[in-house]
Amino acid sequence: MNDTTQTSATEQAASSELKLPDRALIILPTRNAVLFPGVVAPLGLGRPQSIAGAQAAARADKPIGVVLQKDASVDTPGPEHLHRVGTVAEILRYVTTPDGNHHIVSRGARRFRITEFLTGYPFLVALVDEVGEAEVYSTEIAARMHQLKERAREAISLLPAIPKELADAIDQIQSPSALADFVANASDLTPAEKQELLETFDVQERLDKLLRILAQQIEVLRLSKQIGEQTQESLQSRQREHILREQLRQIQKELGEGEGSGAEIAELREAIEKAKMPEEAEKQALKELARLERTPEASAEHSMIRSYLDWLIELPWSKLSDERIDIAEARRILDEDHYGLPKVKQRILEFLAVRKLNPEGKSPILCFVGPPGVGKTSLGQSIARAIGRKFVRLSLGGLHDEAEIRGHRRTYIGALPGNVIQAIRKAETRNPVMMLDEMDKLGQGFHGDPSAALLEVLDPEQNSTFRDNYLAVPFDLSRVMFIGTANVIDTIPGPLRDRMEVIELPGYTEEEKVEIAKRYLLKRQLKATGLSPGACEITDDAIRVIIQDYTREAGVRNLEREIGAICRHVATRVAEGKVEHMKIDAADLHAILGARRFESEVAMRTSVPGVSTGLAWTPTGGDILFVECARVPGNGKLILTGQLGDVMKESAQAALSLVKARSASLGIDASVFEKSDIHLHVPAGAIPKDGPSAGIAMFIAIVSLLTGRTVKNDTAMTGEISLRGLVLPIGGVKNKVLAAMRAGITTVLLPERNKKDFEDVPEAARQAMKFVWLSTVDDAIAAAF
Repeated sequence: MNDTTQTSATEQAASSELKLPDRALIILPTRNAVLFPGVVAPLGLGRPQSIAGAQAAARADKPIGVVLQKDASVDTPGPEHLHRVGTVAEILRYVTTPDGNHHIVSRGARRFRITEFLTGYPFLVALVDEVGEAEVYSTEIAARMHQLKERAREAISLLPAIPKELADAIDQIQSPSALADFVANASDLTPAEKQELLETFDVQERLDKLLRILAQQIEVLRLSKQIGEQTQESLQSRQREHILREQLRQIQKELGEGEGSGAEIAELREAIEKAKMPEEAEKQALKELARLERTPEASAEHSMIRSYLDWLIELPWSKLSDERIDIAEARRILDEDHYGLPKVKQRILEFLAVRKLNPEGKSPILCFVGPPGVGKTSLGQSIARAIGRKFVRLSLGGLHDEAEIRGHRRTYIGALPGNVIQAIRKAETRNPVMMLDEMDKLGQGFHGDPSAALLEVLDPEQNSTFRDNYLAVPFDLSRVMFIGTANVIDTIPGPLRDRMEVIELPGYTEEEKVEIAKRYLLKRQLKATGLSPGACEITDDAIRVIIQDYTREAGVRNLEREIGAICRHVATRVAEGKVEHMKIDAADLHAILGARRFESEVAMRTSVPGVSTGLAWTPTGGDILFVECARVPGNGKLILTGQLGDVMKESAQAALSLVKARSASLGIDASVFEKSDIHLHVPAGAIPKDGPSAGIAMFIAIVSLLTGRTVKNDTAMTGEISLRGLVLPIGGVKNKVLAAMRAGITTVLLPERNKKDFEDVPEAARQAMKFVWLSTVDDAIAAAF
């Protein structure tokens, strides 16, 4: 019932004077409580019907009838849900708590039997016949009363939570009926058992039933107490046994007869001997084994020492992979796994040749630097496969704790060796190929600098005695072939970079990407999608369109994703049973991959004064950028936009100063600078840009604006300028040239002093474009306009 029903029932009971026929009682149903005559007990009221009945009886100062429900789960009991025998109760007190709960304190008076339920009341009302009890004293009843008191006292003695005063109260009761009801109420009986006793009107029979129930309960209590005492005795016995065993162990140790933990210690000792550790490590292991022997197994230190010994035993102190170096086979494997990269492959073969001729020599640390997706990590795997060594990879990206490299000291809970030693254990050999991935993304936190911890690891002069904080003994890393990878070399700390031989992996040309797609990427995606080798064919023209219009990268990761999308499209058609083979041409790409994602920069190269095309280097490869200039009324200021860095802003200032200094020879009216502001903008304003290499492009753009001459739209340039008009060398020539080639540039202007880098430019780019070498800005003016 809801609160509204409760309120209406209460108001009805309060508003009308309670009038009941003779022999009628308000009935209060209870779920699990049985009230006996002569017993004072609190009763909780939760149901609106019960609250209304109790309040009406309390106001009229009338007794109530307390009756047990047959089923405690019924929320709104009717006549059919109640037992027919209950107890007339007097309401001594009605209590309402602050949280809205209702309680009554009632005292049982006598038994009654329900004869008929009455209707028309907001609560249960019934006609009842009270059951009287004749107090008969006989020898049989007196004997039963004596026996009941004895058993009640015994039950109280077996229950520590029962107050001892209860036994005195039972001794004072002289009425057999009252004694039976009091003991039944105090005993731990079920509601059904109590109801059965309530319905037993004959006093002698009631005493007999209660004696039987108490006898059974006392037996249970005796067994429970006996089990508790036995458990306690067992615990005490174990403690005593542990103390005796410890004493025995100490006595045996003094007599030289004990072997500690016996088989386990012997097994560990044998494992230490088989591990063939260096002398210092073996000495430390035997010392820790002796400590383990003296340490109780229950001690936390026991498991710590055992873990340490397990690490020492499982490290490959003397295990070396059989190194088979076959230069021809290594060349075949490198060519099989990677297309192009001739210089990189040549350096790797040189490295392997030296290893073959001088196996005991110290290995240089190679570091592959290049944009994402050019094959740095897979090159390490190929090297391991070529020489038959195990390959393990250690990702350094985001590491900011020195302990990740050098390990935690054993004083810390949960201490472990560093990632280097963990990788060695995983490789199960002392000479694996270990790839240190993402070295340029090492972090630095308040727990130390992990790049500083790597200095010892990557120094061939020191790493033969590398000391991990957890092991606390030297471990020889000199036979490990370390290979680092990074996208940008500048963010690697100088001392760490000095320990490595940097091998640059530039971006791929369009022709190289086409070959890689045909030889590797398509096969890999066909296998990934479950297609047979001939189920999907992509033409060269389609691959070129994907490279030009759907990807813009130095590597081939996005190219592989687009090929994967095509393979999934074909796989869907094959799974539907529509086709068995599909040939994808350039015209089919729009329907599969959608609209092209990248516009050709040719569309932006318009021949208007004040615009020049520059070349830039980014961590993902080279790119072209445009420099735009405009003249607005003003007083000679230079306005710079496009999210330029400090170095690039200084390049723009230098370019404007150089134009002003040469205004006469360039045919520019000097008064223009006093009456106008020059606004220089580099598009793609959301992308930060910095570096000095756009200086020549800025100079040409300003000259073009002020002279009205247009720059050739198929020409791009790069180079730093000085105030003397010199064109200074820059970096990233190969990446910038490849970016120009991808953008359709036909003429590239490069600093004269960068001719030494021309050898790195792929032959395809050399053949496809014209190169002009600049010594001064005059050379650039002659070539650009």
